[in-house]
Amino acid sequence: MFDRKPKSYTDLLGKTNRIVEGTTIKGDIVSPADFRLDGHLIGNFESKGKLVIGPAGSVKGDIICKNCDIEGRFEGKIQVAEILNLKAKASVHGEVVCGKLSVEPGAEFSATCVMKPHVKNLSHNGQPTEEKTA
Repeated sequence: MFDRKPKSYTDLLGKTNRIVEGTTIKGDIVSPADFRLDGHLIGNFESKGKLVIGPAGSVKGDIICKNCDIEGRFEGKIQVAEILNLKAKASVHGEVVCGKLSVEPGAEFSATCVMKPHVKNLSHNGQPTEEKTA
């Protein structure tokens, strides 16, 4: 009568990965889920979800994701399909390709920026796949 499938452990917690403050990762990260980074990443990051770089976090490398909030430091090339939010303490240096950009007063933004509102899928080779919405 009531066939309920038990939820997996990750479904119960919400699908968010976390790298805590004081942790340094050298290498690439690929994640289908949302990600919060309060540590340091030296390498590339790719996700189909949202990336949050906390106030103590930093990334030196390339990022490809759906949405991104930056409160810490970023250096490299970032491609965000939808919205890139830069908080007041954020520091961004490099190249930015995004759908929409939000910058709070006080953020350090020293980057080239291209806004492409119709970009839905971004690829690692830098060539966007455009899908126009009706």
